[in-house]
Amino acid sequence: MPHLLITDDDAAIRELIAQIAGDEGYTVAQAGDIRQARIQIERQKPDVVLLDMQLPDGDGMEFWNSQALSDSQVVFITAHSSVDSAIQALRCGAVDYLLKPVSLRRLQGVLREIKSLLQEQPLPGATDWFAKMIGHSRPMQLLCAHIEKVAPTRATVLLVGESGTGKELAAEAIHLASPRHEKPFMPVNCGAISPNLIESELFGHEKGSFTGADRLHKGYFERASGGTLFLDEITEMSMELQVRLLRVLETGRFMRVGTHEEIAADVRVVAATNRNPEQAVANGTLREDLYHRLSVFPLELPPLREREGDILELANHFLVQLNEEGKTHKRFAPEALAAMESYSWPGNIRELRNYVYRSYILADTLIKGDFNTFELESHSAGWGSEILVPVGVPLADANKQLILATLKQCGGVKKAAAEMLGISLKTLYNRLEEYGAATDVDEHSSSSSFR
Repeated sequence: MPHLLITDDDAAIRELIAQIAGDEGYTVAQAGDIRQARIQIERQKPDVVLLDMQLPDGDGMEFWNSQALSDSQVVFITAHSSVDSAIQALRCGAVDYLLKPVSLRRLQGVLREIKSLLQEQPLPGATDWFAKMIGHSRPMQLLCAHIEKVAPTRATVLLVGESGTGKELAAEAIHLASPRHEKPFMPVNCGAISPNLIESELFGHEKGSFTGADRLHKGYFERASGGTLFLDEITEMSMELQVRLLRVLETGRFMRVGTHEEIAADVRVVAATNRNPEQAVANGTLREDLYHRLSVFPLELPPLREREGDILELANHFLVQLNEEGKTHKRFAPEALAAMESYSWPGNIRELRNYVYRSYILADTLIKGDFNTFELESHSAGWGSEILVPVGVPLADANKQLILATLKQCGGVKKAAAEMLGISLKTLYNRLEEYGAATDVDEHSSSSSFR
């Protein structure tokens, strides 16, 4: 039976919470201030602490930070709320942040969720939430530690990192380490869905709500009910849709297209972008209020070039998988290992995986790295190529030259060009349609030089 410590200077609130917690299957201890809380902690270490942020003899958050109770779950309660205090509470590892007067229904929900987490939480090492996140470098260890902290909470998470750094794997790890792990994990690439369809895909639509809507359609928010919704490339979402998403995050309710009936959204949102979110706000591609709502707990994914020791571990992991699938015994030669370690991998894990796959196909038994090993990667990185853009050329024309030149250098592979340019594949297709070059590459633009 989980043990709860209620620390609040209002005796009536303590008694009410104690009664509710008892009904939910908790043993309960009470404290009216920090001094009493320390005494109760010495008597029995609590599994859960409900802690007032302002106590007669000190600050609740400072008290919590000073305690060696990393295994306990904390829920802050306060009558003096602010956005900064809520963000600070969640970032320091709080499960939730409740406002006075405390909603009894909300309190019951929080206590039940924490109890479920405590009962289902495996012993250390029994389940590896990070099985797909290969690597033991210091940046990866820090990332996993932060994921473990935020996963049990309800905080929205914003994953920021270069293309190919594994943002979806990190989002899935957050889901697996959370109380929602038995419910759906649904990844959505906001840049890969048509702007005309994304609202319907996210929120669903009623039959007959628009041409072609011949049946009721449940969107991702409904299909992910109880679980986690991963919104990748969040900056590709239109401003109008960002307003709707913000409303869902703030109210916990949404409406299908074609109806005014609201539906409860029991979904934990994890968002991601390969852009600098603050720059996206400045550029007008991301609403500032949505950015602050999403980045309650921001996590930055390290690029592969900063993960010392992980490159070869990942390469060997990919090769083992290919050997198992193909029933082969191929291996890397020393020169191939050295080449991989010395390369900067601008495309990160995705580029490394593609290289290993291509090398596996080309090699007989030993992957020697002597067949233009990084030919494609060096092209996609744009080394040694230049285009000339005279001073005074309109920015739109300069962008056109750069996009077409990049596409030409990538051999017409649009996905590689989009990754190198730092834009989504959808954005690249839109630009090419504007240029009338959706299928062809402008030879003249690609042969100029850039200084």
